[in-house]
Amino acid sequence: MISNITLLSLGKFDLKLHHLLVVGILSLSFSISFLVRSQAADYGFELNEFDPFFNYRATQYIVDNGINEYFQWNDNLSWYPNGRDVSQTSQVVLHVTAAVTYWIFGSGMELYDFTIIFPVIFGSLSTVVIFALVRVIGGTTAGLFSALFFSVSLPLILRGTIGWFKSEPLGLFFGILAMYFLFSGINSQNKKIAIAKLIAGGILVPLSISAWGGSQFFIIPIGIFFLTLPFVRSDHKFIIWAIPLFTITTILVSLNFERLSSFIFGLGGISLIIPTIFIIVCIFIQSKSNETKKTRNGLLFLAAILIIGTCILIINANTEFLPLPSYRYLNAINPFLTTSVPLIDSVAEHASTTIQQSFFFHSILMIFAGLGIWLIVKNHQMKNSGFIKNDMISFSLIFGLIGIYVSSAFVRLEVFASLSLIILSSLGLSVLVKEILNNTERKKFKNLIIKFSFIAGIIILLIIPISFPSNGNWVTATKTPPTILNGGSAYTISTNDWLESMEWIKNNTPKDAVIASWWDYGYWISTLGERASIADNSTLYTSVIEKLAKMFLSSPNEGWQILRDMEADYVVVFVSGQRLAVDNEDQALYLLQGGGDESKKQWFIRIADKPFTQYLQSDGVSGTDYFWNDTLLGQMFPFTPLAYVNFQTDLQSATYQPGFTPVYVKDIKYPADGNGPLRLVHVSPSVNAEKGQPMIGVLIYEVNKDFVPTN
Repeated sequence: MISNITLLSLGKFDLKLHHLLVVGILSLSFSISFLVRSQAADYGFELNEFDPFFNYRATQYIVDNGINEYFQWNDNLSWYPNGRDVSQTSQVVLHVTAAVTYWIFGSGMELYDFTIIFPVIFGSLSTVVIFALVRVIGGTTAGLFSALFFSVSLPLILRGTIGWFKSEPLGLFFGILAMYFLFSGINSQNKKIAIAKLIAGGILVPLSISAWGGSQFFIIPIGIFFLTLPFVRSDHKFIIWAIPLFTITTILVSLNFERLSSFIFGLGGISLIIPTIFIIVCIFIQSKSNETKKTRNGLLFLAAILIIGTCILIINANTEFLPLPSYRYLNAINPFLTTSVPLIDSVAEHASTTIQQSFFFHSILMIFAGLGIWLIVKNHQMKNSGFIKNDMISFSLIFGLIGIYVSSAFVRLEVFASLSLIILSSLGLSVLVKEILNNTERKKFKNLIIKFSFIAGIIILLIIPISFPSNGNWVTATKTPPTILNGGSAYTISTNDWLESMEWIKNNTPKDAVIASWWDYGYWISTLGERASIADNSTLYTSVIEKLAKMFLSSPNEGWQILRDMEADYVVVFVSGQRLAVDNEDQALYLLQGGGDESKKQWFIRIADKPFTQYLQSDGVSGTDYFWNDTLLGQMFPFTPLAYVNFQTDLQSATYQPGFTPVYVKDIKYPADGNGPLRLVHVSPSVNAEKGQPMIGVLIYEVNKDFVPTN
């Protein structure tokens, strides 16, 4: 084969043509991933979403004060007046890794800029790591396919774009790397190398979970895979010590992380410990059984373990003697689990995945994965070719099916469906490539046509989801403004409203000022505004968030009293909409429902446990007269409904009618010189938007401590 031609010899190593091919494809995969993930920089070079701002501030604390001080840090800008024990409630490994890599590679770069590109680097490096993992499972060709698929996988890119200094990119990087070391270790023929790799894998698992709690998913297929090993591996003398070495390392390293205690002593730890014990006992049972009854006895013991495990889960559901993961992780195990906690439901990334979303996210990979499963199930072909070992077949199917199952819980976990489909697709295509190449060897005159047609077909299938439709494919779907530049609104624009407002807080409020807002904006206030926030995105105290929701929906007098009880000095509200292209004489006209707090009042109502009909019209969106006139939030919005319009028929109404949309005029109820419960002290620039322009309005009110409530 031409690919085996030696290009250069360096001692015992021969650089061959296929080595250059591997390096070239991996470089291409890294570059594609990097470019696609970096598209949002066109709107502005900023951190994206909410959590990254806290992660940046935590990393900055390590850089300024050292790692030891970080573990003693109680953040007094979070959850006033309680503060936050950072190392016990945060992604410690994310902060430490970012700080250490900054010390090594920062080279004078601002830490803020470094954290913006951090997720792009690790997300793109994961193309190399997935190659290494899949190469161990199914060979170099499968590994190269997986790297290319990973570089354009929409769910993976969405959770690791530029500025996305959150948990997933690093957590997935460590998690995939841990699996590589585990499987490379158990497939190694050298015991010393196997020991080193198994220990490395055991170290990386808790690092991955500490970086992102969602990495607990990796424990599920690994634990189930362990249960199959006595039946799919014949080298029992090796696995009887290799698997315990991995598990013990994982548990011991986990003990060093405060946040992982529930994992070690809960279902996560049990999911590793019980399968490991099963391997030891099962191998012992099989060694004492005669040849014809080995498998039967092992399966009977497995059935007993499964029955006992099921009983433990049932008992634990009632007694909770084992610490349970949070609801979102339980929901991943059981997608049919429902919650009565509106706060959890209000988080967009906790929404259940729809069929349309799944098809958009994966499309062509579903076809390739189905092909992969079909080829893997043809066990006789695999055994005859020696292409994939039995244990790797077992793991591929386990990981693939569980990943797809878990991802049905909510959108955020679609990354695991992507990993599953990437592995299965890569294996399927690599087997198909091998079979076609073998077949074409016997029909040489048709070789070029068959090879060209096959390659062209794969390329066309891959190009479709990354190219069509032009405004909604895998590539363009990732190009959205950083949240700080559009407030998370429905508008694909870039403004400085939030940045300017946070700068105003930083420069115009006392350093000991306490800021109230909906919990979404807490990290922005504490990081950019450098002031204490009452609630933030860590949602540590749900009762505080419920109190904020009640404050917004209370009467102005009661809302003011709640703010005073919470010792708030200022309160922030966000409103988004669009100014119409026409005015009503000298009055500017607006449409709201652009993704600000006006669009979140439905969740405020649910979280505060208030009746919908009191605050919302029959469309479930438009506010009632009571909402606009008798709640603090309604009075904080600097708008009042002028009329209701049916834009299909051009009919107007002075009162709400089904199918009609409210049109608003500007109306500031609490001016800076007023005597009301609040005083408007800052309005962001786009509140004064030009005709036909979107509005992303940030309003800051000072709590009037001299206000005297009236009946």
